[in-house]
Amino acid sequence: MEALQSGGVDFQVSAETGQDHGRKSLRRTLPPAPAPLQSSEAFIRPHLRQLAPYTPILPFEILSTQLGRLPKDIVKLDANENPYGPPPEVLQALGKLEFLYIYPDPESRRLRAALAKDSGLEAEHILVGCGADELIDLIMRCTLEPGEAIIDCPPTFTMYVFDADVNGAKVITVPRRLDFSLDVDGIRNAVKQHHPKVVFLTSPNNPDGSLIGEADLLEILKMPVLVVLDEAYIEFAGDSSRLTWVKKHENLIVLRTFSKRAGLAGLRVGYGGFPLSLIKYLWRAKQPYNVSVAAEVAACAALENSVYLEEVKAALVSERERMFGLLQGVSFLSPFPSHANFILCAVKEGMTAAKLKVRVNFNYCQVDP
Repeated sequence: MEALQSGGVDFQVSAETGQDHGRKSLRRTLPPAPAPLQSSEAFIRPHLRQLAPYTPILPFEILSTQLGRLPKDIVKLDANENPYGPPPEVLQALGKLEFLYIYPDPESRRLRAALAKDSGLEAEHILVGCGADELIDLIMRCTLEPGEAIIDCPPTFTMYVFDADVNGAKVITVPRRLDFSLDVDGIRNAVKQHHPKVVFLTSPNNPDGSLIGEADLLEILKMPVLVVLDEAYIEFAGDSSRLTWVKKHENLIVLRTFSKRAGLAGLRVGYGGFPLSLIKYLWRAKQPYNVSVAAEVAACAALENSVYLEEVKAALVSERERMFGLLQGVSFLSPFPSHANFILCAVKEGMTAAKLKVRVNFNYCQVDP
């Protein structure tokens, strides 16, 4: 028996001898056929096949159609957006856009310079993203190996768990106390026991609007874990941002957004302050053109009108306090004090949150005591 190869295909030559003569026959041996593909799901990473999809809020136009009302007649509150919208300079700047066929600046230099002036943190510490959500995912991709862990402190912003699941990370849960304050001792024990890489904290917290005290934050910063502080609602808190703290704490990242303060949720502009030792790696891993021309132009225009931003902030805080008083008078609601642009209410016996939502949507937002 002889084995031959031709063009990557194996052949076998066998010698067969008969009574009166000998002959050779050539048999072609083909590789086994691959198993038929049952489903394209086979290409998906196993942990993602079990991933529950994120539940988004209804888009404005769909909500308008369902309610049978014009968008201008709806005050949409379910995503904590800014109903006053951006400064007028934003629409003017967007109307003058040129060169939309050119890719945006991959370093968002103009916006980072404006943010440095606005925040007091040097531009070299600032990274801009397509919303703070992109930066949350980018942080996880740069810091977490599959199977490594984060700490989550619910109830809080659900994107931390969602992005951890997408990135194949474990989630160690340290629930907040009944008053929504952080369980610092619980976080410390979780760090010792599970050795997580990152802890995500929100101040003011979503969904209750509570603040993280300076003493608690400093205690957590002493732990051997990267602390990501999400300050999406800090402008409404009457408290100062910790953005500049990244210059003195090597394990701190602070995230901010234009969605709430500047009314630019639809254009997706977020940013973060990072220690220089960390930010250089995020620059390497981020998508090169992640912030659009329109988003950068709009954000820069918004920052130019600080008077408008302050007036809108004051109006939202004033309305929050007015609404809190009104909600206290509703028999089946118990509102929690808030430092954000929203108010969390406990629904008392005799009413359910689902039933209340229907009443609010279809009865012209009137809730009778």
